[in-house]
Amino acid sequence: MTDVARPRRDSGEGTRRRAKRGPGRRPGPTATREEILNAARTMFAEKGYDATSLRSIARAAGVDPALVHHYFGNKEGVFTAAMRFPVDPTELLPRVMAAPKERIGETLVRTFLSVWEDETRRAPILALLRSAMTNERAAVTLREFLTTALLERASELRGTPKLRVNAAAGQMIGVMFLRFVLRIEPIASASTEELVELLAPTIQRYFDEPGGTDGGDKTAAPGENNGHR
Repeated sequence: MTDVARPRRDSGEGTRRRAKRGPGRRPGPTATREEILNAARTMFAEKGYDATSLRSIARAAGVDPALVHHYFGNKEGVFTAAMRFPVDPTELLPRVMAAPKERIGETLVRTFLSVWEDETRRAPILALLRSAMTNERAAVTLREFLTTALLERASELRGTPKLRVNAAAGQMIGVMFLRFVLRIEPIASASTEELVELLAPTIQRYFDEPGGTDGGDKTAAPGENNGHR
């Protein structure tokens, strides 16, 4: 008795995308990559970063999930390419966080400055931030990406409480805004070395001092722990 192959089920979305392509040759690597990026932009915009998976992106693009892995490696890679984020956290963070303990502050300051001083990398950051300030969905997506892919991972790599990592990042972002967006003097025209000398010790302190819980460091109030009740 001969087995009859059952037809594969299609979710519908992939069929619609294939129908749009029309008859003829299958799209090449460039076209496939762009379809994945277009699908990813839509998924991130509609569902946010956390709720979007590589499988859902592949399904929306009408491709095998293995192709998404092939082109982008992981979800951070897809987001970085789709949203034109200027750095890939999976490549940048391990390199930065591997700096000697006593130089982590200097390394972070120099890294921030190198990214923001490059206009081609600064422009997409500003575009994302502007969108986040005027669109709640864009704000959610960017917040989830920064939290999951950057801040939490940095905390894990260095064993530093999340609050301290957030504070260090917040201070650096504030300086970048003054320098490159508002262009307030004298910080706008200060040299890189001046800013490193000024900021590195402060950023270093966030990673040097022992942390408490994620809710914040606990400082004893006057009179506590001195034997008085």
